[in-house]
Amino acid sequence: MVTLDPELQALKANLIEMIDLTKDQLAKCLGAIEANDAKLTKEVKKKEEQINSLELNIDKDCENILALHNPVASDLRFVLAALKISANLERIGDNSKSLASYLSKNIKESNMSVLDNFNVNRMILVAISMMKDIREAILRENVELAKKIAKQDDELDKNTKKALKISTKLIKEDPKSSALILKTYTVIRRLERIGDYIKNIAEEVVFHLEAKVIKHRNLGKK
Repeated sequence: MVTLDPELQALKANLIEMIDLTKDQLAKCLGAIEANDAKLTKEVKKKEEQINSLELNIDKDCENILALHNPVASDLRFVLAALKISANLERIGDNSKSLASYLSKNIKESNMSVLDNFNVNRMILVAISMMKDIREAILRENVELAKKIAKQDDELDKNTKKALKISTKLIKEDPKSSALILKTYTVIRRLERIGDYIKNIAEEVVFHLEAKVIKHRNLGKK
């Protein structure tokens, strides 16, 4: 058991680094909006390459641990959870890259009112807060922090439901901007998806720490 600890700690360190990279992607997107500076989005694309590389490293590390050490109980659950967590983080990276691509093409002062109407800034802030909480949940093995994710994800879901009505209203008011409005609605759906991926990660943390499979159930319920 002792000989396995360094490998598990290295695996956790890689997961934390991957979380930090995805969180930074979202922060750069938010910064690009606040500063009205498309250049900041270029850093998001660079980080996505690092995220992909880390996912491959984590996959290899998990395979080696399973093959060489035959872990059991909590250690086995952590390795299995790590595989799913890294896959969800890679998907977050992909969606953040798409968000950055949208911003690089549409972040003009004349378009900022559309972003405001859809409450894009708030959704990114919520996603960043979720990433911070899931980082601490993994680092400190804190199941309560993981369960807190569900309430934050609810806010993203509610905003997405409102977004369809907002799209219809804005297109009626300004038909010439319909392409931009529909693209922005797509961004809202991507942010909702990011929330879902973070919630998936939280479920894996609960699985690791409590040996409970809570997929497709209310994360906050015992």
